[in-house]
Amino acid sequence: MLFFKLSATSLGIGYIGKGAGTVAAVACCICWYLCWAGGYPPALLSVIITILITFLGIWAGNKVEPLWGKDHQRVVIDEVAGMCFGLLFLPVNVKYVLCSLILFRFFDIKKPLFIREMENFHGGWGVMADDVLAGVYTNVLMQAVVALKLF
Repeated sequence: MLFFKLSATSLGIGYIGKGAGTVAAVACCICWYLCWAGGYPPALLSVIITILITFLGIWAGNKVEPLWGKDHQRVVIDEVAGMCFGLLFLPVNVKYVLCSLILFRFFDIKKPLFIREMENFHGGWGVMADDVLAGVYTNVLMQAVVALKLF
């Protein structure tokens, strides 16, 4: 069970309490930046990492939900997965990573455009789906920003 708790809390970040989701998203951005700053991340590798984190989150969510309840605030692997989706296929520089973080947190907190409805899925799917969709929306907007060279 320790493995699932560590996974769900993103190595313990979820235990810090209020703001843990933002801390987890920031930690993801820092890792992403440190790995691939100055260019584009390797497409296949970044997709594989994102999918693995997502499925680990579903698995861990299914395991910890009976202990902690539905979509408990300690579970922050969903923010990490969502942030990964938000960063896929984007150039890795400070302005794009920071803008992606802000957009992702907006979508994750406000939950517009059917994001809130994703929470109705059962178990780990419900934990992860809303953040994945928030990440997809973030990525779509960021792809437009990059394509239109808005900054």
